[in-house]
Formats: sequence, structure tokens, C-alpha cells
Amino acid sequence: MNVGNISLENRIAMAPMTRSRTSSGDVPNALMAEYYGQRAAAGLLISEGTPISPVGRGYSMTPGIYSPEQLAGWKLVTDAVHAKDGKIFAQLWHVGRRSHSSIAGEQPLSASAVKDPDQVFGPLAEGGFGMVETQAPRAMTATDIAQTIADFVQAAKNAVAAGFDGVEVHGAHGYLLEQFMQKRVNQRDDCYGGSSDNRIRFTVEIMQGICAAIGSDKVAIRLSPFISEGIASGESDLPETVLKLVAKLAPMDLAFIHFSENIANFTAMPDSYRQQIRDIYPNPIMVAGKYTPEKGEAIINAGYADLVAFGQPFIVNPDFTYRVKHGISLAEVGYDAHSTFYGGGAVGYTDYPTAVSAD
Repeated sequence: MNVGNISLENRIAMAPMTRSRTSSGDVPNALMAEYYGQRAAAGLLISEGTPISPVGRGYSMTPGIYSPEQLAGWKLVTDAVHAKDGKIFAQLWHVGRRSHSSIAGEQPLSASAVKDPDQVFGPLAEGGFGMVETQAPRAMTATDIAQTIADFVQAAKNAVAAGFDGVEVHGAHGYLLEQFMQKRVNQRDDCYGGSSDNRIRFTVEIMQGICAAIGSDKVAIRLSPFISEGIASGESDLPETVLKLVAKLAPMDLAFIHFSENIANFTAMPDSYRQQIRDIYPNPIMVAGKYTPEKGEAIINAGYADLVAFGQPFIVNPDFTYRVKHGISLAEVGYDAHSTFYGGGAVGYTDYPTAVSAD
């Protein structure tokens, strides 16, 4: 199938997953190139979240896309993927309030000065890295908003220059774009706050800017209308707000929209909602969230999705696509895999066997 202007070999995608394996300066490296190259048989790879600016960082050792050194590092990755006839999009990321000044280099930014209740992966006071409390953010000024939009646009240009086939904007999981969408976090009284139309304005302007810069056929967005990480429990109008956003995005002719769903203990996306999305959005839809190959095939056959992204199974099965194609059982994601998700080197990263090597 096609997404935008590229043809995919299959409908399997590798979901974006933070692995925190960069070199000094948040620079991608040869080890990361090996990791992505091992998994290039997927129809489409989506990179781990890639901060668009220093203040956009929320986890240590995540690869940026704003310095010449980072772009050179990413070129190693895209070359490795393309050498195996793969396709890869960069996920453009700004965490907003889900950060700490020890990571971002300054006080985190958000729609309003509302602290995130969760923890992030960063430097510990006693040395080393681990989970640390987030820091209260400051509300973004009009200048901050304009600069952040410009940073997203420049990051998209940088991604294309580094060899990526396109970009996916991270608008999900309680990060900056969703912080503007969420009325519990966005307490602004200007044109970016208040009504749902105002709360989606920031995201719409980012998408418009990126589409104008690199072409809409190279642009996608990830959304999670039923996942509210970092949001206090209670009623949320996020699903309805996301529907309004999707209606605004439909005329842009994007490569795809990626829906993250059904993780942890969050509400599953109802089929009625999936149909509403289909009714207003004509282009490809990707879904992710604890899918098995069988469930993925079922949702495609039901007409609710065109591609299915798999996350953790790709970590322990670098040949995930080959195994699915040939009906070979998948290695399970066990405790050992979880213990090496973040940080470290090749162990738990590039050393998982393939079905062929296991034989």
C-alpha cells in the first residue's frame, strides 16, 4: 500500500519506542543504526521520539534532531534502513511539562503552569540515571508558541535532510500538543485556550507549517484520544476534541494518522469512534496498542485501519515481519526485556536472535 508518496512492502509498522541509547549530545550512533537496520523489513519504521529542541527533551539520552551532529547521526540510521529497502519516518517530539530542568536545561514549558504527576527518565541526585519527578512548568508565552511552531517546522526539514522518508508529529500520550488539547491542563484565556477549537489551534498550526515546508505527503501525526497519561483522573472531552482536530486535518491530505490505544489500564477505543474517524478522514489510518498479528489482521479486514504498528514485540523479535509472514512463533517480552528498555548498550537492544539464527 501507499502512504503519501511512498510504497510500503507490507502493512506492518514498528511503533516509536524510546530506548535511550544515544551518544553524548543526544547524537544517534552506529549502534542505533544497527538496531533500526535489523528491523527494516517492516513496511514502515517510526523512530523513537525525537526532541525538536533542547527544551523539548523529557528523557535522558534521547536523540535530538536540531544539531548538525544529530543530523549526521540520523543519516547513519536512515542509510542503514534504506540499504535494506526499508522506509522510516522520524517522530517529532516535544514533551512539554513532562520534564525537569536537569533534562531540558531550563524550566519545562506547557500550555499552563500545571505540573505533571508522573515521572521521567533522567539524572539522579546520587549519580546515574533513573526515574525522577517532573518539575512544575511555566505557561508558554505567545513568543514561546511561535518559536515552538518554528522548531517543529525546522525539525521536519532537518529530518528530510537526514534521509527520513517523512515525519510523524507526536500529538499523543500527554505530551505538549495534547497538553494544549486537554482542558484540565490548558487553562489559557487567549486564542489557544478555552474552546476545543482554540485548544486544537496549536496543533493545527504546527501541522500546517510542516506540510507547507516538506509536503503533506511526508507528514503524519500520532494521537491518543482514549489515553490520558499525565492527566488527573476524571471526565475528559479529549475524544471529542480529537474528532474536531481530525476534521481539521482531513483536508491537509496527510500520509496517515496514527492512533495509539489500549495500553495499560486506559479505555479501549470503541468501534463506534473508529467509524466516526473513518467517516471524516479519508487517508490511511494506523493503529497501535497491544495488537497481535491476528488482531491486527482483523481490524484491517474490518475496515477500521490500514496499517498496524507493533512496539515491544519488535524489541525481542528483530525479524518480527519475517516471523509473521511465515507463521513462526514470536519470542515473548519478558522481565529481561523490560530491564533493558532504557539506557545501556547492545544487550537487550541489538543482541536478540532471529528465527533463522535461533535454528
